[in-house]
Amino acid sequence: MATEPILAALDVAAVRRRHDLVRSVVLSAYWSLTKPEVNFLIAITAAVGFWMGAPASLPHFPWTSLVHTLVGTVLVASGAATLNQLIELRFDAQMRRTARRPLVSGRIEPSRALWFGISLSLIGAIYLAVTTNPLASLLSILTLLGYLFLYTPLKRKTPLCTLIGAFPGATPPLIGWAAACGRLDANAWLLFAIVFLWQLPHFMAIAWMYREDYARAGYFVLPASGVRERFVAWQSLLPALALLGLALGPAIRGQSGIVYLAGALVLGGVFLCFTARFALQRSIVSARQLLFASILYLPLLFALLALDKK
Repeated sequence: MATEPILAALDVAAVRRRHDLVRSVVLSAYWSLTKPEVNFLIAITAAVGFWMGAPASLPHFPWTSLVHTLVGTVLVASGAATLNQLIELRFDAQMRRTARRPLVSGRIEPSRALWFGISLSLIGAIYLAVTTNPLASLLSILTLLGYLFLYTPLKRKTPLCTLIGAFPGATPPLIGWAAACGRLDANAWLLFAIVFLWQLPHFMAIAWMYREDYARAGYFVLPASGVRERFVAWQSLLPALALLGLALGPAIRGQSGIVYLAGALVLGGVFLCFTARFALQRSIVSARQLLFASILYLPLLFALLALDKK
């Protein structure tokens, strides 16, 4: 019949749409597996580390090397995020906040996630070694190992996991710095310390917001109820207070000027206020406000540092 070619064409178009939809869903699942929102902050801190570490004697800023650094760093971070979710699969299934992750929901098979995570990690580390230098690659590997084999298992053993996990979490600016100049100095470690301290109130806000979820899954990110509130208060307030002073270090050491100094004081003061409110109230509302403040604080601080570099 004359209509058969038309019907056949419609069938083919429908099949193609279904295939495109399936492909889009799969790609979205893999994208979600890499934790892009976390990688955004990792990329910012690595970029600022590179920017500050780039020698002033260079005739032109090495933009190509910066791009290589970010690509390699994000690849390794994406691999680490994937493998972390694979390790924690059965625990994530018991938490409401992680129940819709690609592995838990069955959108990605564990075997595929394993190869995906390993491939991203290896490609990223090799890419950094080839396009930047071995030190940057080594730091990325150490970060990966620390995240997967120290922080991840310790979440089910001790509340100190957040303190230990802050070490690999603070290495992206070191990777960027090493990629820029092939070495680390005191200024590089100052950036490391800033990110290290920032993570503690940031993590405490998350831990408090989802403390019931974590407890249900068997995570010991917070201690027993008898000392829990004091633990949360001090592990939030003391780092934020130290951060306020430490963040002035780049200006004191001559890395930046008065614009950064003023901005660091304002940002640090605001961040400390939100942290103090959370430490005193320990409510979901104050925890959410602190989390939002922490997400804004670090990018803004590092943006000021990069813009006011001397």
